[in-house]
Amino acid sequence: MSLATVYSRARVGVSAPLVTVETHISNGLPALNIVGLPEAAVREAKDRVRSAIINSQFEFPLRRITINLAPADLPKEGGRYDLAIAISILMASGQLGERQLGDFEFVGELALSGDLRGVPGVLPSAMAAKQSTRKMVCPSDNANEAGLVDHDVFHARHLTQVTAALLDLSKLELCSSAPKAMTQPHNLRDMADVKGQYQARRALEVAAAGAHNLLFIGPPGTGKTMLASRLPGIMPQMIESEALEVAAVQSVSGRKMGVDWHWSERPFRSPHHSSSAAALVGGGSVPK
Repeated sequence: MSLATVYSRARVGVSAPLVTVETHISNGLPALNIVGLPEAAVREAKDRVRSAIINSQFEFPLRRITINLAPADLPKEGGRYDLAIAISILMASGQLGERQLGDFEFVGELALSGDLRGVPGVLPSAMAAKQSTRKMVCPSDNANEAGLVDHDVFHARHLTQVTAALLDLSKLELCSSAPKAMTQPHNLRDMADVKGQYQARRALEVAAAGAHNLLFIGPPGTGKTMLASRLPGIMPQMIESEALEVAAVQSVSGRKMGVDWHWSERPFRSPHHSSSAAALVGGGSVPK
């Protein structure tokens, strides 16, 4: 087989559009070209993938290799396509047999040694893979957040673990998350701490009960932040779909999802009063 197709996921905000990695190996001078609107980090994947394949005791094809990341009009960034590119090269060169991988998606960055490194935004990718009814393979560093999705999401620490599973020599472990269960909020501030401010407290209760917006206006030191920080404590607990949406935002922001990650809590942010409009709204070539 000189042509192989493998699936991966891009990162666009909190969505994860499907990316098809097509690899063709043909005769000619040894070269590896990546097309499909790749950015610098994606173009550099050819060097990471080459070393990872060789250090994983596989043979890197000394032929002309063309890799297309479709759709071609979607910008590709980051190292999240490394694993899918490596698997597609091994498939196209016949080193993984004739198995078809249409029911798998691969996300992860490769080290030169073949180790898998975590990437931001794995949770939206896992949610999208569930909607597409495909299984997913991700780095072990992302197993905690990917385990929040009730689906066949597997994790691995090295490229050889993935290839061994694809060759039916071993099995990959399912992702599991220690804080997966919806837990009661553990550190919410109590409205009983507020003395006085009866009208403001009543406004908070009405806003929480009716899902209204709320705006406090007043000079510094009158208790606006103190009152606002008590709002999550009187709101109902988020349902699982709402909590996953919040967790997806945290995932794409690159937040470390540890065992003490309380993903089912309503978020509360308290920016400094001197923050500018640009600091509050964000920006950049990739808005953040």
